[in-house]
Amino acid sequence: MSAVIDVPQRFDDWSFEQFAAAFAKADGAAKVIVDAHACEWVSPLGLVGLLAAGQALHERTGARPLLTVPADREVAHFFARTGFFREAQELFEIHGTVPRVKAGASKVLLEVTPVRGAEDVHAVVHHIQERSAEILTNQLGLDPKATMGFGMALSEACQNIVEHAGTGGWVSVQAYTWRKLGKRVVVIAVADAGVGFRHTLEPTQAGRFGERWGDGAALEAALLQSVSRFRDPGRGQGLAGIRRYLGRWQGKLSIRSGTARIAIVPPWDQDVPLAEGLAPFPGAQVQLVIPAEAQEAR
Repeated sequence: MSAVIDVPQRFDDWSFEQFAAAFAKADGAAKVIVDAHACEWVSPLGLVGLLAAGQALHERTGARPLLTVPADREVAHFFARTGFFREAQELFEIHGTVPRVKAGASKVLLEVTPVRGAEDVHAVVHHIQERSAEILTNQLGLDPKATMGFGMALSEACQNIVEHAGTGGWVSVQAYTWRKLGKRVVVIAVADAGVGFRHTLEPTQAGRFGERWGDGAALEAALLQSVSRFRDPGRGQGLAGIRRYLGRWQGKLSIRSGTARIAIVPPWDQDVPLAEGLAPFPGAQVQLVIPAEAQEAR
């Protein structure tokens, strides 16, 4: 039996549920086609989410799923410039012509980059700090103070993969105009196809929550209560640090894992704080949005 997973025409955090539902329906299929031919725009979350899906399908079936290249050549070139195809070729059998791009042609802050260990986190943060300061302050108008915590937020988001996923993942950082907000933003997206928050925290937290235990409760424990699977004092503070940082600059944080999604919602967004009963999707997907011209909340 074969199945087709359609990539949304505009693939971002809002259409991710459409993609996750199609992914869940493909469960049990021996052959899977991930069809991106109609995709016209993709966010950092869409890029790393596609790779997480490819990893999960590869591990589940033992064969590489098929991935069709976007039919729009400009979109296909964008996928290539972000480094997506470089990572995808190990997970997918790619159908269609992959555009060639010159080295250094990407204008994104951080191309799609694998994160498999602590050394990768350090390399990512060093790289992004080298090239982002001018863009963050001059092009986006971010207060210089906001850029100081940017590396911390990026580091903690990546560190979540290393400590909790049980597998590798990817990170991507881009600056673009956020359609709903009507201004430029910096977006950090991190995704993996690992065990997810519920599995990670279950040994220490399931008994405390009782019948309420599930993906939503696990996300609440991690994000709102700073719970960690590690018993060492001070652990579990990474997400709390991100939350404080984004709160100061009216940014947004959302985390999806398993069948639930939690968000710290700023005044400019209409997202729901917690959504449960979603289509199951492996691992965890984290998105941070930092608006341009951010001013510290008083």
